Amino acid sequence: MKNLTFWDSNPVDAFKEFVVTHDFAKTGRRLRADGSFKVVSKESAKTYIYMFANLVVWITAQGKTLLSVTHGDLTRFVSRVDGGNRVLNSKIEYSYLRLLERCYEHLGVMPNPAKQAILATDRAKMPKNAAGRRLSPEQLQRFLDALPANPPQRRRVTAFDGWKRRRDRAMQAVIALAGLRVSEATGLLVHEIGQQVALDGSVDLTITPEEKHDTSYEHVTTLPRQGVDELRPWLDERRRMVMELNLPGDFVFPANVDGKKLTKKTVYVQIRATFERAGLDTSRAGGRTLRNTFAKGQLDNGARPDDLKDVLGLALERSAADYKLTRVKDDPKL
Repeated sequence: MKNLTFWDSNPVDAFKEFVVTHDFAKTGRRLRADGSFKVVSKESAKTYIYMFANLVVWITAQGKTLLSVTHGDLTRFVSRVDGGNRVLNSKIEYSYLRLLERCYEHLGVMPNPAKQAILATDRAKMPKNAAGRRLSPEQLQRFLDALPANPPQRRRVTAFDGWKRRRDRAMQAVIALAGLRVSEATGLLVHEIGQQVALDGSVDLTITPEEKHDTSYEHVTTLPRQGVDELRPWLDERRRMVMELNLPGDFVFPANVDGKKLTKKTVYVQIRATFERAGLDTSRAGGRTLRNTFAKGQLDNGARPDDLKDVLGLALERSAADYKLTRVKDDPKL
């Protein structure tokens, strides 16, 4: 007999116990060569717990519990929109619903609200992810050459005039060369930048979910020397702003001298402007194109999908494999 009360009152704790068991493996129906069910790895369990906790936070915010939520509620969860764009892509939508379906199956909940949500949503009609585009190495260099420049010296009244352009220059270089999501760049914190410079001049960035989008997973990516050379001058200027202007907060790329967080829309506008200056196709002018470029570059340099998963902070290895198989195509030469 399943302890439904425990699942309803302490769902995350109950799931943590469940996810590492053979009972959870059975709901996945993945068999080993010997016919036994495949228990998930510690890393995968960590991902599933993260996803389940996200669901519980949302369900609780709706005034519901795991056992009172309806398939309509779950459909609303996976269909959420932020800034005009869906929060979850089609594959992640299905992953969330399938995860809950397995829990309700284990608990014997009938009808299964997650299964109903999957049927109601009709996976075949879920919004498909358009084939990703990446810049060629030559196009990427054109983008970097077109990054915002400092204003002419004669126009500057104070030492910090034009600081936002220097912030934007550093931020776009970091997005392009370290493969960050825009939400990860706007939420990048000072303590997430490594202090140790490698022999090749690179620096590690430890990206945490703190101040980021709720689909960001903790991961470490490397900013190469070219990006470090763009970032360091900005960090020096930011330190002076802290000392002389009392700049508050820990955002690496603050929106203003009050230390507020940049909006993603602002970053998209600035990236588009750089694409225009570079003479590149603005229909693909966004952070995702830069992230695709970074991902494909990693694969071209011999990275395996499981390595790429870790570097990009993806939930599942198969998401990284998509970059190799389907998602990323070269833009035509311009």
